Amino acid sequence: MPVKKAHPEADSPHGDIAAAETFVGTGPTDHPDLAERESRWNYALVGSGLGVWDHNYRLNRKYYSPTWKTIRGMAPDEDVAGDYEAWLQLVHPDDRDFVVHAIERQNAGDPEYQVFQYRERHRDGRWIWIDCRGACVEWDENGVPTRVVGTDTDITARKEAEETLSRLSRRLDLALEISRIGVFEADIENDVVEWDDRLIAIYGMQGAARKIGGDAWAKRLHPDDRERVLDLADRSVESGSDFQQEYRIIRGDGVERIIRARSAFFVDGNGQRKLIGANWDVTEEVALRDELQRAKDLAEARNRELEAAKESIEYLALHDYLTGLPNRRYLDKMLDDRAAECRANGLALAILHIDLDRFKQINDTLGHRAGDAMLQHAAHVLRHSVRAADFVARIGGDEFVILCAVDPASMKIANLAERLIRELRRPVRYEGHDCRFGASIGIAVNGGAKLDAKQTLLDADIALYRAKGLGRNRFEFFSASARDDIVSAKRLADQILIGLDRHEFVPFYQLQFDAGTLDVAGVETLARWQHPVHGLLTPDRFLDIAEDLDVVSTIDALILERALADRRTWIKEGLSIPKISVNVSARRLTDPDLGKKLRALKIEPGAVAFELLESISLDDCDKAVAANLKKLRKLGIDIHIDDFGTGHASIVSLLRLSPNTLKIDRELIRMLPQSAEQRKLVGSIIDIGRSLNILVIAEGVETADHIRILEQLGCDTLQGYALARPMPATQIPSFIRAGSWRHGLTAARALQTHLRRALPSRTAK
Repeated sequence: MPVKKAHPEADSPHGDIAAAETFVGTGPTDHPDLAERESRWNYALVGSGLGVWDHNYRLNRKYYSPTWKTIRGMAPDEDVAGDYEAWLQLVHPDDRDFVVHAIERQNAGDPEYQVFQYRERHRDGRWIWIDCRGACVEWDENGVPTRVVGTDTDITARKEAEETLSRLSRRLDLALEISRIGVFEADIENDVVEWDDRLIAIYGMQGAARKIGGDAWAKRLHPDDRERVLDLADRSVESGSDFQQEYRIIRGDGVERIIRARSAFFVDGNGQRKLIGANWDVTEEVALRDELQRAKDLAEARNRELEAAKESIEYLALHDYLTGLPNRRYLDKMLDDRAAECRANGLALAILHIDLDRFKQINDTLGHRAGDAMLQHAAHVLRHSVRAADFVARIGGDEFVILCAVDPASMKIANLAERLIRELRRPVRYEGHDCRFGASIGIAVNGGAKLDAKQTLLDADIALYRAKGLGRNRFEFFSASARDDIVSAKRLADQILIGLDRHEFVPFYQLQFDAGTLDVAGVETLARWQHPVHGLLTPDRFLDIAEDLDVVSTIDALILERALADRRTWIKEGLSIPKISVNVSARRLTDPDLGKKLRALKIEPGAVAFELLESISLDDCDKAVAANLKKLRKLGIDIHIDDFGTGHASIVSLLRLSPNTLKIDRELIRMLPQSAEQRKLVGSIIDIGRSLNILVIAEGVETADHIRILEQLGCDTLQGYALARPMPATQIPSFIRAGSWRHGLTAARALQTHLRRALPSRTAK
């Protein structure tokens, strides 16, 4: 611990003991006993974990022992700057004034301050607790301290244990206080029981001593319960089994109460057999229990009447409480009725399945009251847009169904759908806000003798799924091909879920290279599906379905865990993979538990980067995304912007997000050799990155010309088939050791350099 100057020449922190804890001024000695004693003390100090410091102001010599430095995260052979004021800034702000005073008193020889404790900033940034012990050992003729010697000990673990114990004690005490549980401990051999204050209050024995004879409890037992309870207690003591019972007591004030008791035996540190237990007053609980039992008996007696009432209520409950429209139960009843009518009258049954678009955003931003108002508005529009004979139902959430009996050749259903979409897209004023939503509509029309209304409803649902998939705010008619697509998508969805259980999703890796040296700079992790039938599938074959299943985040997490394990394997094999980058979905960025899940992986700071697609809107990301991005930085996880140049991230959003790296989309790289305009555009992006201190990676590097041009433009990192294709983890070590990506490029670069020197420069075209 550095000490404030006690002498005009003292300008540095405490000196310390020599490399093996040898005190300053101790020189080599030929006396074997002295050397042995010195060695013994040195080893003892090292073994004890004491960091020794020695301030010799007369000789202007300060010294720290290696242990003293290690405690603070310094190397044992590291020089100490010795600036007292600079060291003082490492002391916790709450402890600083105290430490200054304590050092002054310690230098003055005040025995009250020979030992004091404080917090100091460790080299890795955390706070550690130091136990400082020191004393003056030499003074000059004026009584001014000329030498102060002492030790520092890291007591952080002890302090944390003390705080944990204190916290647990507070929790236990609070829990007992809240639950009004009284606790006792009985010495079986000496027939003495120690009651806490809560137990004394429960038994109405205020003013009694905490240590009470064993018979005090027995005297409080209700006369009708005493024999039974005492008999059970005696048998418990004899057998050593736990005691659990409910009984009545007569309190000190004469009031009768019901007590529930539990106790267990243990042997203390002195080998004494003791009993610890808890009592709590359950008088009100028992009364409530009895009342509930009476109510239960009454309910069972009236069960038939209630069942009859329930059937009546269910029959009448065919309408939605919010909109007043028929509900799903009413719709199920009407399907068969309307189908029978259509078959009898030679008409077709048209079913429109309507789903409101952007309704969830209104609900989430303006609240459920606003959402309810929008549902009521939508119900009003639907009810007043159809004929009186048509049937409109709300079947749940933001979904509605319309049943229409139409002429099989009529095209009026399409007109109705267009009108509904147009009306529902109109803004709705709510509490000063213009709320906008739309509608996607699936339509199925069926008629004839084999009309199946339930199947027609399923067909309308399929058509709705297609309408939403094609961009929303539109309508689609059912077709057999749409059904086939749905069946195929359903089959693929089932296979994805099975594949997750079977760990069929695996990482592939594409190496990234320094544009100047072609050294390995990192690796991008790519998700692949090892399908048991179709082989290795890329994300374009399964990503859309995975997003519908809401399992993209699960796949991201699995790929990250596998990538971290593969990186550890590569490092063990002596390969240097500076960084792995993994894709992160927009939905995963909204996960409130993302930080907790990542901390559990114990990711090495700087070893991982998360790639955000530029198509994820960075300009208006919500609070959850912003909070998670902040957590990523705290965990030492870098942020990369993927596919830059083809999305919609603005320069302002880049400044706000401050990513570590931009990845230029392969579409901008592809035409570099042929297009001067493309080279100017890519060069501008690289210049933007350099001005913002952001590294730039080029994707889609497929030819030697790409490599040459991008190096000339100042790109930092290259990734593409010209250097390395995606490969499984097992192929990475042999590929890197072979260095095949360098073959031919070294000679080509030498030739290019020679030609540039030999030929007059000219503007690239």
